[in-house]
Amino acid sequence: MAFFASLLASIASGTIGSFVVIKRISFIAGAIAHSLLGGMGLFLWLQRSFNLPWLDPILGAFLAAIGSGMLLGWIHLNYRQREDAVIAAIWSTGVAMGIVFFSLTPGTNVEFMNFLLGNILWIRTKDLLILGGLDLVILGATCFYYRRFLALCFDEEQALLRGVPVRRLYLLLLSLVAITIVSLIQVIGTVLVIALLTIPATLASLFTHRLPTMIALAIGFSLLFSFFGLECAYLLDWPPGSTIALLSAFVYIATLPLKKKSLSFPFFRKN
Repeated sequence: MAFFASLLASIASGTIGSFVVIKRISFIAGAIAHSLLGGMGLFLWLQRSFNLPWLDPILGAFLAAIGSGMLLGWIHLNYRQREDAVIAAIWSTGVAMGIVFFSLTPGTNVEFMNFLLGNILWIRTKDLLILGGLDLVILGATCFYYRRFLALCFDEEQALLRGVPVRRLYLLLLSLVAITIVSLIQVIGTVLVIALLTIPATLASLFTHRLPTMIALAIGFSLLFSFFGLECAYLLDWPPGSTIALLSAFVYIATLPLKKKSLSFPFFRKN
């Protein structure tokens, strides 16, 4: 179950993570990842306090991620000069709300640590179905809007002059980032989700000048990090999510000296 969850999560992280890296919106993705703690905490509190079993915390995470993504996108498009402050505010507010609601939730709060640090060993069949459905949405949107996304990531102003609906595409891209983050939190947790979203894609960019190849390599790296991270976690008795993140960071740092000249993403000019 953990292996299949890693496979499905790797498809999402490698695909959308590549766009996050070349668009340089990792901090926005980080804010989205932490803001969803508020939605998860709220839904878990409502579920336990008012006996509403249909209020799944993952649904709360999805709504919070989409909402914060839309808010950040709107601010980026209209108030770019204040974007960094708003990102920090949304980031910290989401975490604070999550802690408050989790502390108010009756019963054990083991879910908080699972959402915060991830627990891939608790994956259920229902979770795999959700991951598979999210992957289909991500892959479908990426294939349909690939050229427009590429234009958006390459040069927003030039894309706007060519009639590309930049505002709608940017909001759509952030929505896909939000969906990807929701799919990753069950594998690696909220705190470490940025590692699996950005490190495989960044590492892939060191070996190719073409975006499709970068996406394929990023998916492969993400799967390898997840698989060998699980193996190391089992052997060392470490938390799986943290082990996956540490392995990803170690491989990336070890690879940097080999490909220093590729860090400028030259495929921008070729595509």
